[in-house]
Amino acid sequence: MGFLVKQECPQCGGPVELDETDHILQCPYCDVKSFLFSEGPFRFVLPHKIENKKILYIPYLRFRGVVYACQARRVSYRIMDITRLAVPIKRFPISLGLRPQAMKMRFVSQKSQGSFLKCFLKTSEMLARAEKQSSAGISEEIFHRAYVGEAINLIYLPLYFEKGVLFDAITHRPVAKLPRDREKFSSITENAPPWQLTFLATLCPRCGWNLEGQKDSVVLTCPNCQTAWEAQRGQFVPVDFLVVASDDPDLTYLPFWRMSVRTEGIAINSFADFIRITNQPRVVQKSWDHQGMEFWAPAFKIRPKLFLAISRRLTLSQEHLEGKKEFPNEIRHPVTLPLSEAIQGVKVTLAASTVNKKDILPKLPEISMAVRGATLVYLPFKQTAHEMIETHTGLAINKKSLEFGRYL
Repeated sequence: MGFLVKQECPQCGGPVELDETDHILQCPYCDVKSFLFSEGPFRFVLPHKIENKKILYIPYLRFRGVVYACQARRVSYRIMDITRLAVPIKRFPISLGLRPQAMKMRFVSQKSQGSFLKCFLKTSEMLARAEKQSSAGISEEIFHRAYVGEAINLIYLPLYFEKGVLFDAITHRPVAKLPRDREKFSSITENAPPWQLTFLATLCPRCGWNLEGQKDSVVLTCPNCQTAWEAQRGQFVPVDFLVVASDDPDLTYLPFWRMSVRTEGIAINSFADFIRITNQPRVVQKSWDHQGMEFWAPAFKIRPKLFLAISRRLTLSQEHLEGKKEFPNEIRHPVTLPLSEAIQGVKVTLAASTVNKKDILPKLPEISMAVRGATLVYLPFKQTAHEMIETHTGLAINKKSLEFGRYL
């Protein structure tokens, strides 16, 4: 379950409400659009109405995403959403419960007056806890884990001091007494966390035209100079893309990542190698020995079972699809899964594609896979009453699943 965030427009100061999955802020007053960017996790504060009291903000680390586990004979998956206290002090509540979903939060800013406890829980430790939780009830050995579509945020709980006691600034209930060694306690606080939300103007870096994208898009496109852009290191960088044409009418284009991968620890130098290693019931063609290996993945969030099925289907098909670098006039589904997340699923796709899993999955820890290049490919889909069907490969995706994926 996601949450809502209140934020002022950086242009006119008007109030704007955002969903957790939103990357674009569009002001309803001045109509200016800004892309929200952060080098690290987004940081939020729970709202309070306490005045004239010293506020202490307690950090909680939140993980939300899909955990894939490659076992001896199968690939399992689980959608997880957990929040944990990020300081080694047992006096505070271990979790925030449903507060993030029940309240409209704000981004941390200079207006967040008070002291902030430093975050001691590292992302790797949080993921280790996610691994432990995802392994509950699993008796088989797990050879590889992957996190796809993950979101890691810091949420601060406001407390205030009164007569040597810390009170919850939202419920006004006592939380804990101040420790006797207050100097040690104060040594882990800071006036403001070293983080700042960056608002990127949604203007094409090449021609200055307005970039297009929906509120949850992670890749924006320029209709003027026919380019695509992704935010990295506080600026927009170009994304290589391709649009596969079709003569069918009334099409909708869905985005996919096509990744050229270099492997070590296992010899997959061509598509023919991939077919042999995964033991596919197909006759290897001579031309496949000269065809480079490319892994595919949806460039949009979708249920983990479908993510695996789509990635496996397109990777095994290796259709030679010709396209052009020109956006179609038809509807395009937004890119909601960045390339960095799709890369996490490459080894999982190899595991899911393998027919005789007991021969390959135990070798996954020894296999390394690096992406040498990637292209964002838009494929044409025809709409039926309940499904979207790709015109070249026949791949079918349920409409409801596609819609639900935008809330993952």
